Amino acid sequence: MSFFLEVVQSAFSPMVLFYMFAGVAAGICIGALPGLTATMGVALLLPLTFGMDATSGILMLLGIYVGAIYGGSISAILLHTPGTPASAATAIDGYQFSKRGEAGRALGIATLSSYIGGVVSCLCLWLISPQLAKLALKFSSAEFFLLAVFGLCIIANISGENMAKGLICGFLGILTATVGIDSVTSYIRFTDNANLLSGIQYIPVMIGLFAMSQAFETIEDIYSTDEIDATVTRLLPTKEDMKTMFRVAPVTGLIGTIIGIIPGAGADIGSFVGYNTARGMSKHPEQFGKGSPEAVAASEGGNNGVTGGAMIPMLTLGVPGDAVAAIMIGALTIQGLTPGPMLFKTNKVLVYTIFLGMFVANTIMVLLGFSCIRLFTKVLSVPKTILTPVIFILCVVGSYAMRSNFYDVGTMLIAGVIGWLMGKVKIPTSPAILGLILGPMAEKNFRTALLKSSGNPVVFFNTPICWFFLALIAFTLFGAIRGQLKKKQIKNCEFLSRVCSPGFCAGERGGFCNRKF
Repeated sequence: MSFFLEVVQSAFSPMVLFYMFAGVAAGICIGALPGLTATMGVALLLPLTFGMDATSGILMLLGIYVGAIYGGSISAILLHTPGTPASAATAIDGYQFSKRGEAGRALGIATLSSYIGGVVSCLCLWLISPQLAKLALKFSSAEFFLLAVFGLCIIANISGENMAKGLICGFLGILTATVGIDSVTSYIRFTDNANLLSGIQYIPVMIGLFAMSQAFETIEDIYSTDEIDATVTRLLPTKEDMKTMFRVAPVTGLIGTIIGIIPGAGADIGSFVGYNTARGMSKHPEQFGKGSPEAVAASEGGNNGVTGGAMIPMLTLGVPGDAVAAIMIGALTIQGLTPGPMLFKTNKVLVYTIFLGMFVANTIMVLLGFSCIRLFTKVLSVPKTILTPVIFILCVVGSYAMRSNFYDVGTMLIAGVIGWLMGKVKIPTSPAILGLILGPMAEKNFRTALLKSSGNPVVFFNTPICWFFLALIAFTLFGAIRGQLKKKQIKNCEFLSRVCSPGFCAGERGGFCNRKF
């Protein structure tokens, strides 16, 4: 009992709460700005923790992490510009709400779903962290490759009406990811430009495809009076939305937690996997991509679930789950602490304070989110003549801030033009981002697995984890193909209903149509 009281007293001390509040607020602002990722925010503000005690410093950084992952959804929903890569999936459906004048509803769904996903990850962090961390250590190159392939299979489900266009776009994203130094042989591929030796950075490409392309499109009718309705009729989601969130967000939050445990994965993968899982579970998968509450809830539940999951291997094994967790290891080291099993013995109070602090940070995040929804949506009432140049500036700053390199700004502009042209011919841009993110992961682990097994492909069928991912891949592809066939059948029936007399099919050689019109 005294131990529990000590943890509560440490987590709820006024100074610690102040630092967590400041961290979450700063994180939301950083996440909402395109290009300023959660990793960048935590890294930039790490020096501020040097003079703090371990509890205050670590919990402030966790607050930045939680706030930034949620903050990315704000610009994704309002401007079709993912503030962080973790919100790329949210932008697909979230922006459709804003176009319908339901920005407040979408932000409400995103805020509460982020909280649910974060709380689920906190519970996993508290209850089963040692067991889940052991599972992550069993991942070898073969398992990582199949995880990446599973992520790439999601392309089939986010390709919109035409799967072929989505697959081509995803393939181009994978090809783009091969530019630069080969991660296995160090051979320079497809370039002799020093700026491209480390590859084409996906963050400038993402900003270009999502944000700059949207800005180019806005220029076409910049002086029109058709502004998006920024009126917020309600802050809280509807009763139906609440049912949807409490059905979808806990599941995707758990999926995000598991993905967060896997070293090298991240919130962007958690978001897309959550999106795809919800689409497979949905009774109305055809609504995904058109402004579905399930889609927003799934994406935000998945990416916020990663926040707690990434802390599990860091604290229990000293292995970072993602880039932010790696910075956290540095923060602990600065404080004279070594992450790993011994931390639970030597600093048990600090470990459980971090567990409780994650929950408090998520609570602060949901309170700040709901209290500022009306303020967030004011951006939609800004005239296009003002908003469009601001988007241009944010895109340039976000691209440059990544590596302080103007070459990335050029990459972003080229990607913006390509994204604008793709929009003209109805080609979805999300598959390209997914291919660019997961392509290197798939290639590197595929080749590493074959090198370790002397070229024997049986290595991809050796473990239960491999078979689990193979089953997921088969299920995803089967669902996508089945969905496309269903869409084709519906289109055929709609066509027949227009050209045929009731009950009679003019194109079936005098036969009768089995569908009533």
